[in-house]
Amino acid sequence: MVRTAGKKATTPPIPSEMKYLIAGLGNIGPEYHETRHNIGFMMADALASEAGVFFSGNRYGATAEMKLKGRSLLLLKPSTFMNLSGNAVRYWLQKENIPGENLLVLVDDLALPFGTLRLKPKGSDAGHNGLKNIQEVLGTANYARLRFGIGNDFPKGGQIDYVLSRFTAEQQKEMPLRLERAIEIIKSFCLAGVQNTMNQFNNK
Repeated sequence: MVRTAGKKATTPPIPSEMKYLIAGLGNIGPEYHETRHNIGFMMADALASEAGVFFSGNRYGATAEMKLKGRSLLLLKPSTFMNLSGNAVRYWLQKENIPGENLLVLVDDLALPFGTLRLKPKGSDAGHNGLKNIQEVLGTANYARLRFGIGNDFPKGGQIDYVLSRFTAEQQKEMPLRLERAIEIIKSFCLAGVQNTMNQFNNK
């Protein structure tokens, strides 16, 4: 009896509209680890940890891939430093053929009280250098962003020291619950869309 080798089953590629880029903003290096300005990295790390995936060094940053109910999520932590985040975001959008409406940027926000989470479909950079560079490089402000409030409890002229310092002990105790909520919002963005997610989460 002659056995013939059967064709190896192949997984069809995921359509571009089902692919998402989740870009957490921050600065690389141990001196910036878990500082307020790096809450974007922290949100991306929390999502990867929950999904059981790991980041690995890649071009323009560390990346991890996860699946979510038929969707493919590419998590990105740019290695370009905050002020050049747009280079990393543009590269991975183009490389993975991900549409702009499927980009979600995770970022800190001084204007929101600590732990407050706000999803927006577009908007100004509000003085944030990472968002400013992404807008400049992409040529548009029409991309979703999830803002994590870090508060603004600093004296006049103390903004830089404040954002580059670590959260208080009390805030660190609250962090797991806030990151858990951030994960819920990110997943909902991918599954239900930005408008439905805003309606569900922005007033909580």
